[in-house]
Amino acid sequence: MKARIVISEFMDAPAVERLAARFDVDYRPKLVDDARSLAAALPEADAWIVRNRTPVRGALLDAAARLRIVGRLGVGLDNIDVVACESRGIEVIPATGANAESVAEYVVACALILLRGAYFSTKAVGAGTWPRQTLSQGREAAGKMIGIVGFGSIGRLTARKAAALGMKVVGYDPLVTPGDPAWGLARTDPLPLDDLLARCDVVSLHLPLNDQTRGLLGPARLALMKREAILVNTARGGIVDEAALAAMLKEGRLGGAAIDVFEAEPLAAGSPLASAPRVLLTPHIAGVTLEANERVSAFIADRVAHALVR
Repeated sequence: MKARIVISEFMDAPAVERLAARFDVDYRPKLVDDARSLAAALPEADAWIVRNRTPVRGALLDAAARLRIVGRLGVGLDNIDVVACESRGIEVIPATGANAESVAEYVVACALILLRGAYFSTKAVGAGTWPRQTLSQGREAAGKMIGIVGFGSIGRLTARKAAALGMKVVGYDPLVTPGDPAWGLARTDPLPLDDLLARCDVVSLHLPLNDQTRGLLGPARLALMKREAILVNTARGGIVDEAALAAMLKEGRLGGAAIDVFEAEPLAAGSPLASAPRVLLTPHIAGVTLEANERVSAFIADRVAHALVR
């Protein structure tokens, strides 16, 4: 009897086909939005492959009586009850490193766009106005200081890309000791968090969401940032106080923000962030490109297949 795999969010087609050639695969990328059908599909599942929207916890996890493996098409695990999985002997497999290139490129691109400040002029120029003087006050990335908050694989790759642009790179991670050679390899100097926030022209977040990081950048810490600083969040929404961030942008107390992740997703209509100036809002896609989806899907397909047959 073939092992059964339930895939409840989208996955690259060739990876699904490779799994289907060896296993009984139930691939329905919209299954995440149908809790009743998802619960009905899980009792016979040996493996369950998800992205960030499927809640692998509570009643759904209880329904998966045969479950041995959870494959995560990404790296964040806040939608997965890892403790409950461990207690049942369920192996959780994230796609560590497979989308790092896409996230790092997103961060650097957003930093360049927001530092320069000249890429929101299409409507005005197309209407026949010529805001050349107003838009000639942008800043170069070279020589600016970027702070990497969270120095895992994505943070380190982002640091190397920023250094290649001539930026001065500093970082904060309580789990990486100041003497760790990783800092030097990424041309990054470690700093305490509050010092980093106060000194940097760009701050990029690369942290998991947990009890220690939830609300880490609340009003007090956001107020430490330089008036023209840029905040980029590709980590998790609950790390940043969205209302406080929006207020600071509206009051001109921050230079801009690129936010890809939100405390509640999708972002609610009428969110204060939606009307804030100098802000880029994207729907949790920093790590999702054609290439990254191929790498993440192939990685998880291979690891899940290996775990099922060993």
